Amino acid sequence: MRVFVTGATGFVGSAIVQDLLAAGHRVLGLVRSDDKAKALAATGAEVHRGDVEDLDSLREGAGKADGVIHTAFIHDFARFKEVCEIDRRAIAALGAALEGSARPLIVTSGTGLLGGKGKGKVTEDDLHSAGADAIPRVATEEAAAELAERGVRVASMRLPPSVHGDGDHGFVPILIDLAREKGVSAYIGEGDNVWPAVHRLDAANLYRRALETGATMPRYHAVADEGVPFREIATVIGKRLNLPVVSKTPEEAAAHFAWFAHFAAMSNLASSEKTRRLTGWQPTRPGLIADLDRPIYFQK
Repeated sequence: MRVFVTGATGFVGSAIVQDLLAAGHRVLGLVRSDDKAKALAATGAEVHRGDVEDLDSLREGAGKADGVIHTAFIHDFARFKEVCEIDRRAIAALGAALEGSARPLIVTSGTGLLGGKGKGKVTEDDLHSAGADAIPRVATEEAAAELAERGVRVASMRLPPSVHGDGDHGFVPILIDLAREKGVSAYIGEGDNVWPAVHRLDAANLYRRALETGATMPRYHAVADEGVPFREIATVIGKRLNLPVVSKTPEEAAAHFAWFAHFAAMSNLASSEKTRRLTGWQPTRPGLIADLDRPIYFQK
């Protein structure tokens, strides 16, 4: 297959490109700059210039492909609702190029949209209960649902709060930076709220499997660790930085974690049982705690 990948040089996207090429597929990758174009070309992938706000470039790239994997996203929490609406428009453009065909489109969402489910696990069958006005990131799955109603073969790949591995610049590095800044590694209350997690290379393998099988599920869960207690994450960070590991009350959490307090308090036990059963996916890389407990995560 010739696969159009947006975010092709990103943390997850670059792993997907690597996995697709190793499996014998051809990759057309979306890039914005000369440096990124050079890096992508060095992998053996084809370069397609554009970005997620250039809808013509998205339609053109998708039109040249047998399938599309969309991982590009503008990670700007200062204008979060705006960038989520940019993602909605990007997905609509990609889908428009695939409409009337059986070519699959996989977009990127998150298990965190579902929050917690009492003491049970959220599954691929669970739907978000709030609209994009309340939770802006819901725009991604709303856009996918609109395409599905028009007959586009589209699926949402839900990533967990921690997608980890070498080069991680997501939530765990934010916690490491906070610990350095504050002089303590903190959790909230008992720290028994849990994050699901997956290694970036395992996630990449699932994207490929989903694409090769035609995106036959509406939602996939790229979940290896179903729920890692937040206290365990804080403990490893404290050990590696030689800092105290402390509990913060919910009232203290806002001052300590600032804008990240919502994520530090999130509990999101998640299952990937259906995804594994229907795709044959079996994560093989280290879990979050083993991966985090290495010097590379703490190099400045």
